[in-house]
Amino acid sequence: QVQLVESGGGLVQAGDSLRLSCAASGRTVSSYAMAWFRQAPGKEREFVAGITWSGDRTNYADSVKGRFTMTRDYAKNTVDLQMNSLKPEDTAVYYCAAREVRETVYNVWGQGTQVTVSS
Repeated sequence: QVQLVESGGGLVQAGDSLRLSCAASGRTVSSYAMAWFRQAPGKEREFVAGITWSGDRTNYADSVKGRFTMTRDYAKNTVDLQMNSLKPEDTAVYYCAAREVRETVYNVWGQGTQVTVSS
């Protein structure tokens, strides 16, 4: 069973950058598609970014396109989310998620890391 642990969250000002990291343990996630989701207070969880199991394709929510970049490191069994030009509306708990290629939904989740962007 895969376990995911996020890190790198914090309190920053608008315009700053943060880099979130998600470390997988239990087994390699090299055959998993990975994604980042976020949930702001009073709102539903929303997709932020995803990367294929092969790492050849990424996709992003329109709200973060051009500002966020998702990467994966097979040697370290990690995925990262580089967040630049942060805005107050990016404030949320950010979750890492994994999905085996045969699955249709993300079924492994981390505990989340808080990102707060002040104006």
